[in-house]
Amino acid sequence: MNMALLSMQNPTPLFPGFHLQTLRRKPRSDQQKLADKMHQLKLKSFSQLSECLGKFIPGSYLQPTVSGAQSRQRIYSKKNTFWAFFSQILDADGGCQEVVRKLQAVAAMKEIKLPSSSTSAYCQARNKLDLPNLQLILEHTSDHLQAMKNTNNFNGRRVVVVDGTGVSMPDTDKNQQVWPQQKLQKPGCGFPQASICACFCLQTGALLSYEIGNKKSNELPLLRKQTRTFKSGDIFHGGRGFSSFNDILSVEGIGSDFAITPARWPPVKTIEFVTVLGDDDLLIHIQTTVKALH
Repeated sequence: MNMALLSMQNPTPLFPGFHLQTLRRKPRSDQQKLADKMHQLKLKSFSQLSECLGKFIPGSYLQPTVSGAQSRQRIYSKKNTFWAFFSQILDADGGCQEVVRKLQAVAAMKEIKLPSSSTSAYCQARNKLDLPNLQLILEHTSDHLQAMKNTNNFNGRRVVVVDGTGVSMPDTDKNQQVWPQQKLQKPGCGFPQASICACFCLQTGALLSYEIGNKKSNELPLLRKQTRTFKSGDIFHGGRGFSSFNDILSVEGIGSDFAITPARWPPVKTIEFVTVLGDDDLLIHIQTTVKALH
């Protein structure tokens, strides 16, 4: 009787996955669904990844070369190395040793000679992956995703999200020449730094384009090299770092609209905005904003 009363007063501990009102399971968010899919991908070997995702990449891109590097069918073939590298990117560990272990497991299943436990051969094979070929694969997968029927478009329009980040690299003389470290860091105490600015499709998550620069290149100049990415009808969405009116007008000239947080927001009077979109979110004519800034 006491347990029955307890469950009626507070059913959540006994049935945490159900709504009290409907006794149905809580609907899973898109973020939770994506996390589940990523978890399932991480559990797969690189050969299973090839079976799952190979349809997005033409087999011709991963065929052995006619001669030279990766021209022979070995455990570190062009195809195996590509999918092993793909698996390494998805893996939370991200280490080369785990990739070699997966390669050894595949070799054992096929009853062929096991590769060495050393990561040297894998690292050498990965360095031989042709960069132009990887860029072709990127472009093909992006175009393929864009061509797929998508019901999540914003009124039939594509939303292009722009963002930037920074990465560090091994401290070698060659890297320091191209991607020098910050001047405040003493030689030998820092790492080469690179800046990356990329355009993504909000609906599919596809990487549409990217540009890489050194510490002297901020995100805005890198974005200007990617104007070919935008098409008429697109909606450009970015942070306040991209709120240059010159660049906004350039995108607008292509026939795209924009949704950007201005770097400096002047006080807005009640009579100046068109409508209230939400809390602290007003629709304002661009001419009013330009006049206020000047």
